[in-house]
Amino acid sequence: MNTSIWIVIVVIAIIVGMVLGFFMARRSMETYLKKNPPISEDMMRSMMTSMGQKPSQKKLNQLMSQMKNQQNK
Repeated sequence: MNTSIWIVIVVIAIIVGMVLGFFMARRSMETYLKKNPPISEDMMRSMMTSMGQKPSQKKLNQLMSQMKNQQNK
C-alpha cells in the first residue's frame, strides 16, 4: 500500500481512539460520582458546625435531598 494511505489510517485510528476514550472516561466518572457522592452527611454536619450552626437531622436530610435532586437534573 501507499505510505500516504497508512498515514491517513493511523490518523483516523488516533482520532477515533481519542473520542472513544473521552466518552468511556466520562461515563466511568459519572458512575463513580453516583456511587461515591462528593459530600456526605458527616461532612455537611462538620461544615455547618464550623460555620457556627447547630445542625439538626431534619435540616441535614433536607440539604442532602436538595443536593441529590440537583445532581439528577
